[in-house]
Amino acid sequence: MHTASSQPALRGLPARAGVGLKAAHADGLLAAPQAVGFVELHAENCMVDGGPRHRLLERVCASWPLSLHGVGLSIGGESPLDGAHLDRLRDLVRRWRPAAFSEHLAWSGHGGMFFNDLLPLPYTAATLARVCDHVDQVQQHLGCRLLLENPATDVAFSASTLDEPGFLAEVQRRTGCGLLLDLNNLWVSCANHGRDPWAALAALPLHAVGEVHIAGHDVQHDSTGAPLLIDHHGAPVAQGVWALLDTLLARTGPLPVLIERDNNLPPLPELLAEVAQADAAIRAATDLRKAA
Repeated sequence: MHTASSQPALRGLPARAGVGLKAAHADGLLAAPQAVGFVELHAENCMVDGGPRHRLLERVCASWPLSLHGVGLSIGGESPLDGAHLDRLRDLVRRWRPAAFSEHLAWSGHGGMFFNDLLPLPYTAATLARVCDHVDQVQQHLGCRLLLENPATDVAFSASTLDEPGFLAEVQRRTGCGLLLDLNNLWVSCANHGRDPWAALAALPLHAVGEVHIAGHDVQHDSTGAPLLIDHHGAPVAQGVWALLDTLLARTGPLPVLIERDNNLPPLPELLAEVAQADAAIRAATDLRKAA
């Protein structure tokens, strides 16, 4: 039986808009650090002892709160978590003291093999117990609260006995973890499975959201000609995702919001225009709370 983790939250990100820091934008952002409220880096890209990545981390942590985003723990996998990977994560967290650490509700490894993808899982009682065990292990090993990210999926499992919001809510209840709410993932999954994104949003444990991701996606078509949305982080934030953000912030109040752009990087001014739009949405939520 699981009990909610007593692990403390990290200090938390500010209620501002942030970006994932890319090499092409690093110098421009470091020259104008006030343009964003925080930055995010993939933890696995920083798992080295020194060199240019840690010199960049020194500059980053002197300028902004840091969000570390993991992609390799395979929290949903059937195999035990990789102890060496956990040790490297713990060393990274202790060295750079990020404001937040997050990982995905997905699996990416099995039988000693690692797949360069974040793969979906069935929402069953057995999966729930395994994910909660893994989240507990991560939080205990790192000594801090984990933010768990909802996935983008294009397949569903007939074996599932829980819906995704209910599954995430139960993981949060049992482990005390937080939620990294990726609104693009929510939009993509609901579109692919014919579900209502507004109802799915309302069913999530919104009180536990510690960070929000918004991004663009690609629209393709499956073998029947039906639209198939792909979470590719290579386009401006979609209008439906902006609308979900406004709805979320009206319910929760201001939150940290990351513009997630990993492919087809735009010029920095275009990215910062989206940052400004997200900051405006956060300020509107702040004003709404003050007026209530």
